[in-house]
Amino acid sequence: MKSFLILEDGTQFCGRHIGYEKESITEIVFNTSMTGYLEVLTDPSYAGQAVCMTYPLIGNYGVTPDMESKKSFVDGLVVRELSRTYSNFRATGSLEDFLIEQKVPGICGIDTRALTKILRDKGTMNGMITTNADFDIEDVRSRLLSYTTGDVVSKVTCDTKTVLSGSGKKVALLDLGAKNNISRELNRRGCEVVIYPAHTPASEIIADKPDGIMLSNGPGDPKDCGSIITEIKKLYDTDIPIFAICLGHQLMALATGADTHKMKYGHRGGNHPVRDIATGRVYISSQNHGYVVDTDTLNPSVARPAYENVNDGTNEGLEYCGKNIFTVQFHPESCPGPLDSGELFDKFLKMMGEKDV
Repeated sequence: MKSFLILEDGTQFCGRHIGYEKESITEIVFNTSMTGYLEVLTDPSYAGQAVCMTYPLIGNYGVTPDMESKKSFVDGLVVRELSRTYSNFRATGSLEDFLIEQKVPGICGIDTRALTKILRDKGTMNGMITTNADFDIEDVRSRLLSYTTGDVVSKVTCDTKTVLSGSGKKVALLDLGAKNNISRELNRRGCEVVIYPAHTPASEIIADKPDGIMLSNGPGDPKDCGSIITEIKKLYDTDIPIFAICLGHQLMALATGADTHKMKYGHRGGNHPVRDIATGRVYISSQNHGYVVDTDTLNPSVARPAYENVNDGTNEGLEYCGKNIFTVQFHPESCPGPLDSGELFDKFLKMMGEKDV
């Protein structure tokens, strides 16, 4: 079956339909990872977006037990070629069947390199994936230009508080769209992890007396999270150690008076170099974000830049002055991606007073 991808600037691609058959209007982004497509599809940070995988062959090892959330939140998948067969001793099925099961529409057989170059040159754009060959381009463009992701954090966060038992420090994890490997990394270090829905009042978290607080990754424009930012400011005002990743990093910056802005096409992939400003060490990191903290708006008495992106110089992390708080834009929990920066979880444990980490 033919399928079409139409961008808001009128660019059209014609390919073949894959996955679930439905029309999808969404934001089109690209990811440069060569592997880890299942983790990408189940990363809640992609809610409100369709992902173009730049690597040309996707699906060759099928679907493995590596989901980063309970389901896929992406609005679509765009690939050059979807593998017709798969081979892996851990595989439980094909990617095509997974897309159908998760009701994710997709398109294959298009020039994904050309699409990526357009998004890099013009910036991230909204797009439509459809099997309707009789679309009216002006009507489609009007719908695309009016699309916004909206409050996607409420869509992806957990419904109720849950606890992962552990014998060590007690960590409160605010689920803004958390990948499972964040709680796994804490849990395997012995931590008891208490996972809270995104709109949990700060007073409830503080009353549970955690040894530390983790602010997770998540989707969308951080400025759409006004009520959550208010509660995060209350957490900042305590003396509880805090570690934040991705969206959590952005929300902490907004809560303390800094600003964020949308990037031209964002960072999404498993090979982004990040420099520790204090030591000069470079980490190869996994990233997925379209917004960034504007360091020109930082109050130097509140926070200072701690990490920077080697490629474009954008901010990748902050250290907070006089506080046991540090935040990073990249993903030290990886999945998919390199494990270079996993030691930041050990740093967090030391901040909570854990010895021999």
